Amino acid sequence: MSENTEQATQNAPEVANEQPAKPRLKRRSSIIRLKEKIHLLKEKNEELVDKYRRLFADFDNFKKRAAKEWLEKNKEAGKDVIVQLLPVLDDFERALKTIKASENLDAIREGSELIFNKLKKNLEQKGLEPMVAIGQPFDADSHDAITEIPAPKEEDKGKVLDEIEKGYLLNGKIIRHAKVVVGK
Repeated sequence: MSENTEQATQNAPEVANEQPAKPRLKRRSSIIRLKEKIHLLKEKNEELVDKYRRLFADFDNFKKRAAKEWLEKNKEAGKDVIVQLLPVLDDFERALKTIKASENLDAIREGSELIFNKLKKNLEQKGLEPMVAIGQPFDADSHDAITEIPAPKEEDKGKVLDEIEKGYLLNGKIIRHAKVVVGK
């Protein structure tokens, strides 16, 4: 038995040395594969970061360009209205010259009405419309009450009796409230 035990002890280290060699090779190859995978993931990450930076830069440039275009449009926004009003301004200048030289009040009145109608027409073409206030119930959303006076009739209480300053709508939205006198 002692001989068998010696042989078994001598053979045991050989067997023990052979078995760990296979897992080491497997571990080394799996480590190499993991390192390759890490390297590929790092490259992919760098590509994505680069893509993100480019996209962010493009978006930032877009925002700057859009803001610049918006400012330019706002600078030119009233240009078409003003161009349409220039002939009215010219008419007023001619009327003032005529008023100084003429004493015919009917001609001056007629000329003033023509200029007023031309101005009104130009503004209406741009979407301006006057509010109807007189006779309407007082509405705090569209009227500014300047004062209240006793209503001549019972049904006129709470209604607009007089208009001090017209209110206007531009494309259906209030741009100036009517200044009114309300019956109480």
